[in-house]
Amino acid sequence: MSFDPNVKIGVLGGGQLGRMMIQSAIDINLEIKSMDPDPNAPCKSIASEFVNGDIRDFDQVMAFGESCDIITVEIENVNIEALEALEKKGKKVYPQPHALKTIKDKGIQKQFYVDNDIPTSDFVLTDSFEDIHQNKHLLPGVHKLRTEGYDGRGVQVIKTDADISKGFDKPSLIEKFVDYDREISVIVARNEKGEMTTYPVVELEYHPEANLVEFLFAPSSLSEDIKIKARELAKKVISSLDMVGLLAVEMFATKDGEVIVNECAPRTHNSGHQTIEGNVTSQFEQHIRAILGLPLGDTSITGASVMINLLGEEGHTGVAKYEGLEEALQIEGLHVHLYGKKLTKPFRKMGHVTLVGDDLNNLKTIARSVKHSIKIKA
Repeated sequence: MSFDPNVKIGVLGGGQLGRMMIQSAIDINLEIKSMDPDPNAPCKSIASEFVNGDIRDFDQVMAFGESCDIITVEIENVNIEALEALEKKGKKVYPQPHALKTIKDKGIQKQFYVDNDIPTSDFVLTDSFEDIHQNKHLLPGVHKLRTEGYDGRGVQVIKTDADISKGFDKPSLIEKFVDYDREISVIVARNEKGEMTTYPVVELEYHPEANLVEFLFAPSSLSEDIKIKARELAKKVISSLDMVGLLAVEMFATKDGEVIVNECAPRTHNSGHQTIEGNVTSQFEQHIRAILGLPLGDTSITGASVMINLLGEEGHTGVAKYEGLEEALQIEGLHVHLYGKKLTKPFRKMGHVTLVGDDLNNLKTIARSVKHSIKIKA
């Protein structure tokens, strides 16, 4: 099979994940068309064609996909019925609609793990506050909206009866809190031939208030046995889904040496941003390779790395101003990625910084200093 640089690729969603995918596609002369409801989405300035449209609308997604050979996504909240119709018309849709449908609804996703003998935490589906009261045996727990929750939104920790009012009075699920040692992630890629490759295990540290990733550390310091277990588990998830593309599998490494799946995302992911500088093949290039049926790339690390999410400062909403970047750029091994978002607001992901070097502990120390020195204000 010869590589065709004229293949027409369409990405539903125009955020930073799509932007970094396009940046990787440019290296091999691919043009990518993007659609997003935000007229100033990060992809707008670099996509070969940008459509300002509603990715949840059947007709608009159909119209967008008609001129594409391959359609992919950078967010799950898309019109899956339209993708199913496009697939029936002979368009390649990766990840496939059946995989998106399973993952998009966290209740269906959790049941999928149970049905496929994939270890996960105990859970119960809820529709109201009363349902939480009826399942207090799962407290302390985590309450999650079944759909539309992302970047820390749609998630609440409920420790006691007094916290129940913080939950959601709509379709959700409550999961029993896991007594974990580390929160980890494995990104796995699979192409049309069923070939798979996993990235090395990374460790995640979450922002205590925003409930989204603040730091990522690679490689993980867990034992080889646990890391092998995690990588094999990621392969089992993507194989069970029969999915083509890139899958980020977030997991808990428990204190008794087990690994259980928390949730997954059928796309490039925040827990793979360090791969741009920290691995031979970035997650964005890997996703393109997988959906085009190309050989999958080498996932080896090139050195230790730390990724820091750059979030909008609390109390600041408006046109973004960056403090501390000039000083940070003097640090050896530091790379800045800004996402092209003109407006900032509290905890909005505005960019990330990756530090690459030989000594992970030293990088962690520098990263915490950088986190405090770079401020995104309005």
